[in-house]
Amino acid sequence: MKKASILLASLLSALMLAACGGDKKADTGKAGDAGDKAAKTAYATIGTGGITGVYYPTGGAIAKMVNNKRDQYNIRCTVEATGGSVFNVNAVMAGDLEFGVVQSDRQYQAINGMAEWKERGPQKDLRAVFSIHPESVTLAAAVDAGINDIRDLKGKRVNIGNPGSGQRQNSIDALQAVGLDYEKDLQAESVKAAEAPGLLQDGRIDAFFYTVGHPSGAFKEATAGVRKVRFVPITGIDELLAKYPYYAKSYVPVKEYPGAENEGDVETFGVKATLVTSAKVPDHVVYAVTKEVFENLEEFKGLHPAYSVLNKEEMLEGLSAEIHPGAMKYYKEAGLK
Repeated sequence: MKKASILLASLLSALMLAACGGDKKADTGKAGDAGDKAAKTAYATIGTGGITGVYYPTGGAIAKMVNNKRDQYNIRCTVEATGGSVFNVNAVMAGDLEFGVVQSDRQYQAINGMAEWKERGPQKDLRAVFSIHPESVTLAAAVDAGINDIRDLKGKRVNIGNPGSGQRQNSIDALQAVGLDYEKDLQAESVKAAEAPGLLQDGRIDAFFYTVGHPSGAFKEATAGVRKVRFVPITGIDELLAKYPYYAKSYVPVKEYPGAENEGDVETFGVKATLVTSAKVPDHVVYAVTKEVFENLEEFKGLHPAYSVLNKEEMLEGLSAEIHPGAMKYYKEAGLK
């Protein structure tokens, strides 16, 4: 009886070990398959800007196009609202973002070690992908503040943009071009563009700058309130335009803002929004992003009125950094380079 019990116990132990071994092998196989799939999936985050600007929907549109072909590219693309151009360049260089939407002037400054990058030096790993929509340096002011020209900002409460945004330097450049020092001649505020319309309507500021593609949710909000608002022309800046190659004359399309106290389009100047990445981002990831935008350009243009003027050739203009090899591969295939 004792021998039979020992034999039975040994048999059960052997069966359990065999079962465990089989299960372990099966589990290992499953884990391996999942691991291989996860290892092949590339993750790409696009840094944009405030949610009321055009950068955020731009990033969202690009991510959607790439994610629609996740099975083909095995890339998962996400979007992140950020502080804007300077933040995006730095985050891309640090590897915290794979892509960033950046003003063309900020791309120029970063690759040449200027402005915020003067002490850090040229951002040599910064790579261009393509240009997107034009952006106008836009100045809106309350009618009751008596601001009819940019020079009338002297002594006024003006938001010039948050540190880390491209618009802040544009504001400072515009002011300096007409002889105004934002630190001495204005009561300057430094809040994000999304907060400025509310501050203007509440009477806490008199005017604000915002570099953005039109139409813009921020300016729709600013011109739809009880306090009457007008767009202010930025003129007499020919020396500024001659000095910086990334600036060009532009205008604010007033028809997009029926609540504004303007009768016609307003003169100003502007830059381009561009998509940048790092030399360290894999070629196949940049290739996929580039291809999906260019081969679905009509669909992309329909996502926002600011994109309506886009064409493939001009999307390769305004790029100061070297074009990423992944993007260049597509441009050569498409006969654009």
